[in-house]
Amino acid sequence: MITPEYVQMMARYNDWQNRSIYTAASSVTDAARQLDRGAFFGSIHGTLSHLLWGDTIWMSRFGEGDAPEGGIPQSAGSFDDWASLVAARRLADDRILEWAARVSEDELRGDLSWYSGAMGREFSKPRDMLIVHMFNHQTHHRGQVHAMLTAAGAKPDDTDIPFMKDNKENDDV
Repeated sequence: MITPEYVQMMARYNDWQNRSIYTAASSVTDAARQLDRGAFFGSIHGTLSHLLWGDTIWMSRFGEGDAPEGGIPQSAGSFDDWASLVAARRLADDRILEWAARVSEDELRGDLSWYSGAMGREFSKPRDMLIVHMFNHQTHHRGQVHAMLTAAGAKPDDTDIPFMKDNKENDDV
């Protein structure tokens, strides 16, 4: 079982890592961000767009905002330009942090039911498992982006939770 403290730590980790990834991605050209590098969602930009789409759909399922348009196949193209993707990511991370700050033990219990467009059917799973999945999904795709950025010559920060900073040091991203 997870706790509200776990959710808060993972929300801070998500914010920290996204700031690092977006800072590194801002150091390469748009062409480098758009280059198909053979990842699940092609490019750095496409993968980050999908990741934001995934966070948005899970947060909507947790009762925090509207679901994004389209499905997984369209998720990599949800944002046409870098500036709009960066701005939407900041808003999403702030929303995740705010949600995590007020999540209660009761909200972590019980099942959540939703319709999965990817699977074409209704599902019901434990809420705590789905919250863990959202954070795991973030880490999975950020790992892909980290590798693509490194190959493009960018230098994302460390990714280890024990070295996470507790404050926002890169507010310009």
